[in-house]
Amino acid sequence: MEFPRLRVLPSTARAVAPLLLALFAVGAAAQQDPREFPGAAMRFLNVELPQMENAIQERDRDYFENAMSRMLDFSDQWGFKVRDNPQLARYPMCTEVVSDFLVVGMCRIMTTASTCEPGMQQRFNTNLQKCKELAQ
Repeated sequence: MEFPRLRVLPSTARAVAPLLLALFAVGAAAQQDPREFPGAAMRFLNVELPQMENAIQERDRDYFENAMSRMLDFSDQWGFKVRDNPQLARYPMCTEVVSDFLVVGMCRIMTTASTCEPGMQQRFNTNLQKCKELAQ
């Protein structure tokens, strides 16, 4: 399906573009309340984990590539992984469970991978439970 192109005068577009970019930058830079992070992490994982289980059963490695992008977007929104957000330091179980879920899932497909260390699944499950408790 092809979308019709909007016809905007180039000079008008150049004048409006900086204003729109500034508006989006203000929204993106607004800090989220760190107390909301455990709930946000669990909402993210409640969507991703069932999809990951399905991908594991179907041995669908494409899921993991797409999920990595979503995980990086989520971590960027909250300011961990890519840049440091010290306000999330009190929620390591939630940052770790979001960061580790893809590795744990891939280790269930590729059981001989060198990154699949013993105890990883148990650590993930423990962090997941702790994060769930904080989110309630």
